[in-house]
Amino acid sequence: MAWHDGTVTAPLTPPHQPNPHDPWQAPPSGSHLAPASGSPDDPDTATELRQAAVIVVLVALAGIALGLLWLWLAPRVPLVSDGTAVFLKNSEGEEAIGADGTFVLLAAAFGVLSAALVFWRLRRGGVFVVVGLALGAVLGSLLAWRVGVWLGPSSDVVARAREAGKGVVFDAPLELHAVVVAVMVWPFVALALHLLLTAAFGPREVEPEWAGAGWSSYGGGPEGSAPGSA
Repeated sequence: MAWHDGTVTAPLTPPHQPNPHDPWQAPPSGSHLAPASGSPDDPDTATELRQAAVIVVLVALAGIALGLLWLWLAPRVPLVSDGTAVFLKNSEGEEAIGADGTFVLLAAAFGVLSAALVFWRLRRGGVFVVVGLALGAVLGSLLAWRVGVWLGPSSDVVARAREAGKGVVFDAPLELHAVVVAVMVWPFVALALHLLLTAAFGPREVEPEWAGAGWSSYGGGPEGSAPGSA
């Protein structure tokens, strides 16, 4: 109560009602706190590490299939011996370049497939899942390269020329001439596609609801009125 000239005046705000312009007052019953940024479905760090380890192993093992396909589809480089030296049967042939191109195309296809499968199975996976995908793709490419070389024609060209005989055509060893570029195709394609899928179809963060109906998020006042207005 306020005393003015010996008379009692009514208070501006009834004691049983809070001041609507008080920024520290509790929100009305219709409003609620914003939900946490995380989701109960989001995996914890230990779960993500286990998922990443599984992805590394499975994607790397897929390199065996890539190596077998490369061995099967890559063009052969024909060689011939004259008894003293070994020569290309067709000096202007493009089989050597074709072997690299076949590996790159297959690696790109495996990158698309692995990224799509990882995103489909682990849509809420975090950074460890992405790292596992990249590491597994690198290991898979290296394994595919070595599988193709190991199972392909022998690298001992002299011994094969002697075995084949003079003037008999035989296949050159399967090789990658641009090893670094070819090995990095799979992880690059996988990461790029996984990023695009996550941006297009990944889970969205829940938008915070700072105030209920009829209340603004600034100052705790009603919509349409500025804090401190009468």
